[in-house]
Amino acid sequence: MFRTANPVMAKGFSNQANSFAQSYSSVSSETMTINGTISKTALLLLIATLSGAFVWGKFQNSIDLETNMPDIHSITGWMMLGGFGGFGVAILTIFKPHLAPLTAPIYAALEGLALGSISAVFELRYPGIVVNAILATLGVLAVMLVAYRSGVIKVTERFKMGTVAATGGILIIFLVDRIMGFFGHQMSIISGSSNMAILFSVVVCIIGALNLVMDFDIIDKGVQKAAPKYMEWYGAFALMVTLVWLYIEILRLLSKVNRR
Repeated sequence: MFRTANPVMAKGFSNQANSFAQSYSSVSSETMTINGTISKTALLLLIATLSGAFVWGKFQNSIDLETNMPDIHSITGWMMLGGFGGFGVAILTIFKPHLAPLTAPIYAALEGLALGSISAVFELRYPGIVVNAILATLGVLAVMLVAYRSGVIKVTERFKMGTVAATGGILIIFLVDRIMGFFGHQMSIISGSSNMAILFSVVVCIIGALNLVMDFDIIDKGVQKAAPKYMEWYGAFALMVTLVWLYIEILRLLSKVNRR
């Protein structure tokens, strides 16, 4: 059975991919492939990079007359559009996977707007942090792929259950922090820069990395079961969701270290 701890994808493959593979592979001449999923993932990353660069340029060309620095307010709208729009498109994709060839690129473009905005703000506060976060994210992706392919990390049922449980716990903590934020409070392990806060971010990044392994396994299972061709887009979408989450958490971790 397909299963993922991906924070947004928890419903997607696990509830639907098997039935899709069984019902569509028999009537479709084209099925899901590894190379097809890789190429579509690369395309989504390119789309996100281009839309992120667009917002980044908007930010760099804006000037706050009081501080004579780039104006954060100039990209607030783009950040909101990308964040909320991306979340909405992600939910649609999860419940309607056959729409992934259309919704996955839209999701990538919207997330690019959000990530470009967030990255620009972090870069303003901590010069050089964005390049380091991007390199770290790509490094983690490469390491986890090698670890999965070489069999160093095996996706067993125990591994799946542990990763799902850990991811669920992290989501609950973030949800509690968001609720507390409405009342003017924040959890120090999330917003602070203490040793405990840094350790928490390290743990979250590790869990995010383990989610990548889950996604690799999901894609492999889809190929083995001859899932329909559009599931390549869905697999690429799954990887994008995890990579976006991992990048943001690495960015948060590096910002805490910089504050120290």
